[in-house]
Amino acid sequence: MRDLTFAPEGLRLSNGENREYLVSYAGLERAMERRVTLESTALLCDNDMNLHISLGDISGIMPREEVQFCRSGEEVKDIAVLTRVGRPICFKVIGFTRDEYGRRAALLSRRAVQQECLLQFVAELRPGDVIPAKVTHMENFGAFVDIGCGIVSLLSIDCISVSRIAHPRERFSVGEYLSVVIRQIDDDGRIFVSHRELLGTWAENAACFSAGQTVVGTVRSVESYGIFVELAPNLAGLAELKGDVSVGHQASVYIKNIIPEKMKIKLIIIDSHVADSTPRPFTYFMTADNVTHIDRWRYSPPESERVIETVFDD
Repeated sequence: MRDLTFAPEGLRLSNGENREYLVSYAGLERAMERRVTLESTALLCDNDMNLHISLGDISGIMPREEVQFCRSGEEVKDIAVLTRVGRPICFKVIGFTRDEYGRRAALLSRRAVQQECLLQFVAELRPGDVIPAKVTHMENFGAFVDIGCGIVSLLSIDCISVSRIAHPRERFSVGEYLSVVIRQIDDDGRIFVSHRELLGTWAENAACFSAGQTVVGTVRSVESYGIFVELAPNLAGLAELKGDVSVGHQASVYIKNIIPEKMKIKLIIIDSHVADSTPRPFTYFMTADNVTHIDRWRYSPPESERVIETVFDD
């Protein structure tokens, strides 16, 4: 089973991890003694900005200041609390109290989990490390991903795939689990990740196709000299101009030729139509389950004079 010690939020809940601690007061006491990280769903945020967490027969209360780890001088923002409602949230049990009706309640801290994650996991990360992540939200410029216990990193749009897209929603859905590679750690400790290096080289993707096939692709760009059609997130070909073809269309394309030394695939568009907005599934050639680190990734094939590569400098 995947090590869930510092997993993105939601994995423990979906795998039933630590479920035995959540069924009774005695179980929660054991979890507090052992400093076990648990996970459940935030049910509501009260007027004092405290979160109430589902723990079965026992109430779970997470005070506002325990919702998120903040650097010195920073405070937990309202939006950081409100956006947790209805979502999985990790925590440690830090004590017990009674609610206004005299019922026993567990005091919970996500901040303690994140502090532990920062010290024992994030601080040890280096460029080139491959880790699991979860999409938390998306903007035009990229996707924000949980790289562990709710700690968020930016996956910029140009690092999602080799084939360019207009918005991350063309690749991902919020809540989706991914593999990412650490791209950069700045002087303030902020971490930036990449994704395209895990989706295969030009040669690996081209090997999935052959001349003479007719396959499905997505129109990514219409230029004066031709139409770029994405066959896979890290592979696109150039088709001759054809009327009534627009960016975003799904296209049936005939593969005329594959030329590795020029990294080119020549296509003919047979037909095209408006596609639905659901992201097409993609294939990983490397994942956090089978690769832990990469030093260098070369996209271009050996016979190509043009070199496209990523070097992960520590």
